[in-house]
Amino acid sequence: MRDAKAPNADRDWHPIARRLWDSLKTSGQADFYQNSDWAFAYSLCEDLSYYKKASKRSGQMLQTIYSAFERLLVAEGDRRRVRIELTEPEPEVQSAAVLAIADYRKDLGLADEGCAGG
Repeated sequence: MRDAKAPNADRDWHPIARRLWDSLKTSGQADFYQNSDWAFAYSLCEDLSYYKKASKRSGQMLQTIYSAFERLLVAEGDRRRVRIELTEPEPEVQSAAVLAIADYRKDLGLADEGCAGG
């Protein structure tokens, strides 16, 4: 997987489009987004902003925008539909004994040596 960077939101976007964009950047699925996903999301936020600022709104346009966001698996229901569940990583926990031995080795100046030896 290649590194991807989300561009900055457009300052002129409607506040709801900006909020959605900001939430995308901090959501779990963002770890899997590639540059093309970010470009697509940016375009959709641009469309959403245009829609929200319009004096006359089309229900069909809103449905089209929301359907496109489904392709990015933005909502939990979209991810469930394709059987993707975002979970918190398990914390790496070492037993108290292992930590105590490591501290003891460090105090003896043995921290950089391997465990084998005498």
